[in-house]
Amino acid sequence: MAKPFHVVYEDNHLIIVNKAAGVLVQGDETGDVTLSDYVKDYIRDKYEKPGAVFLGTVHRLDRPVSGLVVFARTSKALERMNELFRRRDIQKTYWAVVKNKPEKKSGKLTHWLVKDEARNVVTAYDYERPGAQKAELTYKLLGEMNHHYLLEVNPVTGRPHQIRVQLASMGCPIRGDLKYGYPRPNPDASINLHARRLFFIHPVKKEAIICKAALPANPFWEEFLEFDDEVNEAIFHG
Repeated sequence: MAKPFHVVYEDNHLIIVNKAAGVLVQGDETGDVTLSDYVKDYIRDKYEKPGAVFLGTVHRLDRPVSGLVVFARTSKALERMNELFRRRDIQKTYWAVVKNKPEKKSGKLTHWLVKDEARNVVTAYDYERPGAQKAELTYKLLGEMNHHYLLEVNPVTGRPHQIRVQLASMGCPIRGDLKYGYPRPNPDASINLHARRLFFIHPVKKEAIICKAALPANPFWEEFLEFDDEVNEAIFHG
């Protein structure tokens, strides 16, 4: 069975992988094998490590989302990466395919999010309310193909389901995302949201790390590859 991930970056401190849609990052009540399990097996086999393998989960992607996930290979790296995320010193870029064209070609969205844990659904509000978490992102329209639109999204905050619910709130639910208003599922139960790029300063080596995740091997995604050259790489330095 093929591994549901590809290694994008690896050293003694970190491992960054491009995960396939449909794979859990961490365990839940389903008991399904997780991305963390798969990556631990990869490290154990590659380095012939006996016993338990340390792998710290730095952040998550929702199960139907594909793209870059960062793991720490030491407790020191985990602590430092958690601090980078807490300080928002990591620049994350996502690609999202939506059916509806946004009213503006670019913009910033600010909402207050409330999660229903029992239903695993997040509601976005335009105003502050008790118990809500503030969520911010910026987006820009990259192009159109087959009556769908490709958006580049840069989240400022990192809230559960943030991109999914915020884009839906401006009338642009992500293709395949039934939970947030798209009318039809994708055949493979994925949604067209992909964690495309990461930029950060390595917490141990102090080097700039820029990673880009290849798009899923899916004809619908591949149609949008022509827009990649139009993406402004300066986002990593701004």
